[in-house]
Amino acid sequence: MSTDLVIPAAGAVAPATPLDPRDDWPEEARRLREDLAAEWGEDDLLPDLAGAWVAHYRSSNTRKTYARHFRVWGRYCAERGHHPLAAVPALADAFARHLEAAPTLVRVRGGARGELAPTGEPYSDAARANVLSANSSFYSHAVRTKALKVGDPFADVLRPAIDPDHSATEGLTPEENLRLVEAARALSKRAYALVLCLYVLFLRVDSLLAADVADLGYDRGHHVLRVRVKGGKVKRKAVPPIVWHALTDYLDGRASGPLFVTRSGARLREPEVWKMLRRLARRADLPQADSIHPHVLRGDGITDALEAGDKLEDVQDAADHRDPRTTQRYNRRRNRLERHPGHGLAARLADHLADAADQERPGAGCR
Repeated sequence: MSTDLVIPAAGAVAPATPLDPRDDWPEEARRLREDLAAEWGEDDLLPDLAGAWVAHYRSSNTRKTYARHFRVWGRYCAERGHHPLAAVPALADAFARHLEAAPTLVRVRGGARGELAPTGEPYSDAARANVLSANSSFYSHAVRTKALKVGDPFADVLRPAIDPDHSATEGLTPEENLRLVEAARALSKRAYALVLCLYVLFLRVDSLLAADVADLGYDRGHHVLRVRVKGGKVKRKAVPPIVWHALTDYLDGRASGPLFVTRSGARLREPEVWKMLRRLARRADLPQADSIHPHVLRGDGITDALEAGDKLEDVQDAADHRDPRTTQRYNRRRNRLERHPGHGLAARLADHLADAADQERPGAGCR
């Protein structure tokens, strides 16, 4: 992208120093451009093209995710001596196979903000599909904007087959969620309010952490919280009394700034929420203490509401799902475990083995 693209409006006086339109990009786009410029050079087309692609999306979460996925592809190309804009389908196919065993990018403990390193577990099928789709989106953008004449090298790459009812997220039982809430209430007012918001309001953690105190309000007899949901839309969420009381108790009269803050007053970040939840899970003696994350609470809230008999369309709306089938999957995933016929087989085996053990005891059958 060139600063020559800046055209003053009719009758306006052009600034002495032309303004750079990249300054108006969101942070995720600017940072991706900077990283790629350091890798490929300021005069290369790639940094501006990739930055403009990421800047095109409304959702901060989408921009962050797509930028991360493109960095994985860019690193793969660089390590093998290929420029991403000259990539061919064979290279994209090789990248897809590489992802099956490659470590994932995870945050560096004690590192700079946003610093990632390839030290995580290999990608799941769903994660691989997301990486391939994101990079395909980049090339579609490049072709659409006429920055690239060749087609998308990812167009014919085979994606992993995904079971829509499968989820790697390990859910909790309603009783375990109660123990987690109790542990949060005992830990701090902030932990209690945050856990209730995630579980009762079915909120995604990025939406919750982006909210400000000013987003709390009152509408048609209900306390509400205004949040930006997936897709960039703004919605008002009804806040039940127990959650409202927890929030106001935590805020303690604070009327401005981020809704959830650190001790220094900075906006609470997602990695800190992950750490908090795992600390709470250990206190509650939960088996998922090393793997629990914010989406577990959202998923459990949806599932428990459906199991309690709430109408599907009401839960769908509260969860911000476009398709009711997405909401219903939460029920099906749990029922697959609870209704597995192996439970009955195991119970009958246990009864048989217990009877056999009784028969083997000395004096069994004697009166």
